[in-house]
Amino acid sequence: MKIVLDFIVNEIFGQGAIFLALIALIGLVLQKKPFSEIVRGTMMTAIGFFVLSAGTSLITGNSINGISAAFNTLLPTSTSPANVDIGTQYGTQIGIVMVLAFLINILVARYTKWKSVFLTGHMLYWFPFVFIAAGVDAGLTGTKLVILAALFTAVYMIVSPNLMRPFVKQVTGDDSFTIGHPTTILSVISGLLGKVVGNKEQSTEKLNFPKSLGFLREVSITGSIVIALTYIVMAVLLQVNGYSAAEVWGYAQGTTGIFTYIFTHAIYFGVGVTVLLQGVRMLIAEIVPAFKGIADKFVPGAIPALDCPVLFPYAPNALIIGFMVSMVTSIITIILTAGMFPTVIIPLTFTCFFEIGTAAIIGNATGGIRGCIIGSAVAGILMVFLVGFGSYFFNNTIQSWMLVYGGQDFSLWGILEGMVARIIGG
Repeated sequence: MKIVLDFIVNEIFGQGAIFLALIALIGLVLQKKPFSEIVRGTMMTAIGFFVLSAGTSLITGNSINGISAAFNTLLPTSTSPANVDIGTQYGTQIGIVMVLAFLINILVARYTKWKSVFLTGHMLYWFPFVFIAAGVDAGLTGTKLVILAALFTAVYMIVSPNLMRPFVKQVTGDDSFTIGHPTTILSVISGLLGKVVGNKEQSTEKLNFPKSLGFLREVSITGSIVIALTYIVMAVLLQVNGYSAAEVWGYAQGTTGIFTYIFTHAIYFGVGVTVLLQGVRMLIAEIVPAFKGIADKFVPGAIPALDCPVLFPYAPNALIIGFMVSMVTSIITIILTAGMFPTVIIPLTFTCFFEIGTAAIIGNATGGIRGCIIGSAVAGILMVFLVGFGSYFFNNTIQSWMLVYGGQDFSLWGILEGMVARIIGG
């Protein structure tokens, strides 16, 4: 039984390309498509996922990682929170939770009005990871730990995509998919604020640039320029505070200098965005029509809940604006709240780009430029408080991890589960 579970978790659920390719394969077979279309659709789904992942890796690993390193140097944590290896020590429990939650999601989608199926492969792992960690931090073990984590994971997989669904529809103009990603709390708030304060007719994608600045319409170019300017600012701050940019960014041993380092990291951002957007287009073109076969057969009326980058092509200007605005407001919030929480919080560049970038796109769809800016600003502030308050519930397990990847649904739902776990555990 354990061998079968390990195979399902590690070789299917744990591999986004294989998981989505399998979904596409099943959907195309159920639609009785010709053999050539089945092979093409299955392979192109996997290829699209890998292209998307390659773009994401270029952005996180080859571009904005230096910004994170600079912030880590300027704002070192005052404590050394425990970092329990939840993934290894509780791998079996995480696997059980993944399978149980996904099955519950399928059953609910089939028999209720909550018609979405959570297909964001890596998040099928990370939410059980977070919920197991919150339970362990509260002192739960055994059956109680697994049941509570499974219930929270299942509820999240059902509720979150359906909360996002009407906002995603405003972005895309149709109802063919929704979002299954921890951006939900930030995106919903941004979307609601956009309705109140903005005008959706004044979209960020309609910004008029002078002819001499027409190149700024290309999000890859605009993003690269923004990242370059950010690196320049960080280099100055490192120098002012007595740090060597060469040592922090790791080019001291080589033959390149700071100009080459900043230029290449900025261009890598543009390359990453270009590759990511291409992967998104490929993935949506294959998985959405293929999923129809599964929906028609097993879960009538259901739509797939996908990763947040699938929204990036719809409003790339909003994505960049949201990233920069949230970086500014989150840094200001971190400075103003210094000493308030058990650990010093560092700017979460990944959350600012992916989760708040998505929130900015939602805010733009409901409130145009004002919705995008105000939604992103508020999300940047909220992100810091979520990480801060979350430290009370993860400080003995994965707090170091949450300082990098938290500040959204991971933190919010982890706090909620942590409170329930403490009540259960006495």
